[in-house]
Amino acid sequence: FYFERDRAHYIVARGLLRQILGRYISLPPEKVAFAYGEQGKPELAASQAGSGVRFNISHNKGVELMAFAGQREVGVDIEQIRPLEDGEQIAQRFFSAREVAIFTAVPAAQKPEAFFNCWTRKEAFIKVIGEGLSCPLDSFDVTLRPGDPAKLLQVHGSPEKANRWKLQNLNPTPCYAAAVIAEGQSWRLQTWQHP
Repeated sequence: FYFERDRAHYIVARGLLRQILGRYISLPPEKVAFAYGEQGKPELAASQAGSGVRFNISHNKGVELMAFAGQREVGVDIEQIRPLEDGEQIAQRFFSAREVAIFTAVPAAQKPEAFFNCWTRKEAFIKVIGEGLSCPLDSFDVTLRPGDPAKLLQVHGSPEKANRWKLQNLNPTPCYAAAVIAEGQSWRLQTWQHP
């Protein structure tokens, strides 16, 4: 880590992650073991994966977001909402044509929120499928207008593939956009905030 504060934040977040996972799988935190997918997605090591607990983490500017699910993959992302001088160019490069059209039509005052709604929803999806940035961000569509419910609209042109997943917006703290996605449509979101 380049900055000591980033190193300290990582250590504290990983310690908290180990404590929570330890409770879910009935192990002391120091016994929780991790493995990593091809694109770096963390998961429980094979010896503990039989518990069915899946998790995902995201952090931004000192705020940590963790998602846990039973017997289903889960992805999460969080970003601080802020104006971006190059937001239009980033959208043109990474968003789908449908998303770019919607983003362009959003009033200027709402563009930062719309941008980070789209970004966090896309990041959560590529994390849940374990592909990371190897999955082209313009190969699927998400909602992004401020006030619209979070939804995965289509994947590779197929609404049916999108229906495999349920995407939800999160409001963990003011001035942040966040999203969680998991397999299936029947799950219910519960949130907790750690001091």
